[in-house]
Amino acid sequence: QVQVVESGGGLVQPGGSLRLSCAASGSIVSIPVMGWWRQAPGKQRELVANVFSGDSTNYADSVKGRFTISRDNAKNTVDLQMNSLKPEDTAVYYCLVVDLGRNYWGQGTQVSVSS
Repeated sequence: QVQVVESGGGLVQPGGSLRLSCAASGSIVSIPVMGWWRQAPGKQRELVANVFSGDSTNYADSVKGRFTISRDNAKNTVDLQMNSLKPEDTAVYYCLVVDLGRNYWGQGTQVSVSS
């Protein structure tokens, strides 16, 4: 079993920055993919960014140039640096860890962007 814990959410003004962190622990074999997803009220959960074991990344068009995902393979952690935040970035952000073909989700952390 793999445990996934996020931290770093909060309330920020438009144009501000936040950094989310996620740590995976437990019976980890290998983690080919770590990523961040988000879900706004009344909307489906959507991909924000993924980072693969070879450090390649992909981003949703809506966050390109503003968000940066990074991982530490030795520590099984993944961070999301969010800059130039907009009100439409408001959502619960979830960390996803894929291990042996199974998806493990964190409990989610709230990010609110408002003046």
